[in-house]
Amino acid sequence: MIETLSVDAELIAAAQTSKAWPFEEARKLLKRFPQGKPSGEPVLFETGYGPSGLPHIGTFQEVLRTTLVRRAYEVLTGGAPTRLVAFSDDMDGLRKVPDNVPNAAMLAEHLGKPLTRIPDPFGTHESFAHHNNAMLRDFLDRFGFDYEFASASERYNSGAFDDALRGVLRNNQAILDVMLPTLREERRKTYSPVLPVSPTSGEVLQVPVEVLDPESGMVRFEDQGQMVEQCVFGGNAKLQWKVDWAMRWVDLGVDYEMCGKDLTDSVTQSGKIAKILGGRRPEGLIYELFLDENGEKISKSKGNGLTIEQWLTYGTEESLGFYLFREPKSAKQLHIGVIPRAVDEYWQFRGNLAAQELDKKLGNPVWHLLRAAGESSGAGDTLAVTYGLLLNLVGVLGANATEEQVWTYLGNYIGDLDPAHHPELAKLVDCALAYNRDYIAPTLARRAPEASEAAALAALDEELAATSDDATAEELQTMIYEIGKDPHYGFESLRDWFKALYETLLGSSQGPRMGSFIALYGIEPTRKLIAEALDAQESADA
Repeated sequence: MIETLSVDAELIAAAQTSKAWPFEEARKLLKRFPQGKPSGEPVLFETGYGPSGLPHIGTFQEVLRTTLVRRAYEVLTGGAPTRLVAFSDDMDGLRKVPDNVPNAAMLAEHLGKPLTRIPDPFGTHESFAHHNNAMLRDFLDRFGFDYEFASASERYNSGAFDDALRGVLRNNQAILDVMLPTLREERRKTYSPVLPVSPTSGEVLQVPVEVLDPESGMVRFEDQGQMVEQCVFGGNAKLQWKVDWAMRWVDLGVDYEMCGKDLTDSVTQSGKIAKILGGRRPEGLIYELFLDENGEKISKSKGNGLTIEQWLTYGTEESLGFYLFREPKSAKQLHIGVIPRAVDEYWQFRGNLAAQELDKKLGNPVWHLLRAAGESSGAGDTLAVTYGLLLNLVGVLGANATEEQVWTYLGNYIGDLDPAHHPELAKLVDCALAYNRDYIAPTLARRAPEASEAAALAALDEELAATSDDATAEELQTMIYEIGKDPHYGFESLRDWFKALYETLLGSSQGPRMGSFIALYGIEPTRKLIAEALDAQESADA
């Protein structure tokens, strides 16, 4: 378990005025519990997850962001005890078969049943929910989160929620008075705060329920044309979503929980129900939802979001955390194309961290991410080569580029060719090779230069031929600038010159600082690229 990091008076003072959103959120909770709970119990943070589909990054982000607020609250209180519970709503009935899982026909046979009572279509776990829960927990553990996992099915089935169910049954009418005005007329006819599990089909039923005796949990409802009297305790029922959420807040004593803006109304209604049940709505952030590359909402059932494993194939855990940290109240697209920039921006912010004043540190996403992982926040590490530059290198090397080739070229830049001495860079080399193989190499297409561009390339080749192999990236960049500014070659701007270099040498409309690229790739290999481009121009003119 990750221990809370020590907090000094200077840090507390800076945190009290910091505009970083985790501190702004934590200060909401600070108004309730300035020094932690009076009883000495930990302040409870909760995240919720519905395992009706494979977990994606939108699922993971809630645990990360809640952890950031948790750590910020610990700073503000000088180390008040806290807990984080990751709660899985795995007692829900499966309403739709996801598009991105095998054995869909088998799942279709179990529609309506609790997710933990449906076979795993992957054939690896006890149930569909157990499979999806395991995927989420594996990644949370990989990142190093300090959390406790809780299962709705376990708590309902074991009777841990029985007393809470009694409270709902006692207040059945008051809860109906809250919910019915918010529903369409047709939905009102079948709505009940309690959803019994059919004793015949095993499905979670959406039917009117008559409460017979709250203390014993007895209710009456219609099931397949027959009136059934059944005790709701011990896993024979679950609560309707908004009622369930409110019940958890009260029963578990949740003090902070955030959610997406699609649940704004749920927060309002669940807050009213929590009050009826004798509790109160927790503090929380309502964040914007992620969109896919087409601007559509990410959906577990559609599978149009990024999976956690996809991000980690092409990027790093740290870059994922960095991307999720930024601007939680603004909608952002989440797709493969955002990964390279997130990687490089993470390392840029990490490199700046050590030299920053304390107030600036608290606004640096990396400070929060390191603290969330229980690490010191004074790191100022940098990478010798950016991820963007690595991608350009492997792009030139082609789809079949190897690790050994990449490290050979990296020797031009860092001297030390042992990947064991550069673990972060070694990880990115693997990511770059995968990204290039799957997304860059299939799209690259070098075009032949136009006549004026060919003349500029020939001039660059001549300059490179007279340049020492140990020329610095800045010296090479200056050389390229001078050629691009020469009116003899007719470029309206340096941007046009660099675009020509990217399109004719690298096969892309965008690229790196060419001085850095040449220093990494080498002068003679670069001259070979220029020769190939000039040959292409001659062939085009022939």
